Amino acid sequence: MTKSIHIKLLIAVALILGSCGTQKKSVNNSRKNSTQKVVSKKEIDQSVSRNQTTKKLPNYKKPTSQKPVFKDNNERYVYDYAQIAKDEMALYGIPASITLAQGILESSAGKGELTLKSNNHFGIKCNGWQGEKAYHDDDALQECFRKYKDPKYSFRDHSLFLKERKRYAFLFELDKDDYKGWAHGLKKAGYATDPRYPQKLISIIERYQLHQYDDHVLGSGSRKGNRRKAVRADHTSIRYTVQKGDTLYTIAKRYDLSVDELKALNKLKDNHLSIGQKLYVKSL
Repeated sequence: MTKSIHIKLLIAVALILGSCGTQKKSVNNSRKNSTQKVVSKKEIDQSVSRNQTTKKLPNYKKPTSQKPVFKDNNERYVYDYAQIAKDEMALYGIPASITLAQGILESSAGKGELTLKSNNHFGIKCNGWQGEKAYHDDDALQECFRKYKDPKYSFRDHSLFLKERKRYAFLFELDKDDYKGWAHGLKKAGYATDPRYPQKLISIIERYQLHQYDDHVLGSGSRKGNRRKAVRADHTSIRYTVQKGDTLYTIAKRYDLSVDELKALNKLKDNHLSIGQKLYVKSL
């Protein structure tokens, strides 16, 4: 091989090797650039998504309930039905405190089985009722009770039940804020058979301060209760009428009094009673 041919071969090999290196580098750079572009687009998309989410969250507020937190079901019941009881008092003269206390007691604060299936808050039985009926075990098996579409109709029926029956007429002669008189009077008129029914009503009224709703209806300054207590602190406006067969002992026992207390309240000097005689009894 001549010297000139040898030189030409060396130049050719050098050119080929240089070309391959440049092409490989170019390919690698191309791949690298292509990868960088894909990653960059993904990052941009993610960044946009994050920014959009961030903009929306600060303006979002989870809805919250307007009802307060209640200590027990009785408080919840008062919250739900106090206005209805006040409206009924304004129309029919039954203390709202008495209506609410009876509702709590009779319906187990709206959670009783009969109430849940009939909206009957006062345990009023059918007795000629022409509307829907519900059957429930009470004094006897499967007794008939009135059923209402809405609890407010139960409250109205309760008002009419008391207002339209003669045996409750004397209650409407009491002072409108005399919840103690109403509690004892309901028992006296035969509304309930539980001997402690009056005490239970009074306890509920005073524990949950239900007499304030009577004040709402009567207006401030119109309450007679404080004036009545100043005049006759140990008495209620109930005056028991002595009937045949009554004795001081039986009357005193009925109102959780001793005979001496009953005599002191009425300034009696002996144990003699007359039929038709009026006696004061003491509130509990």
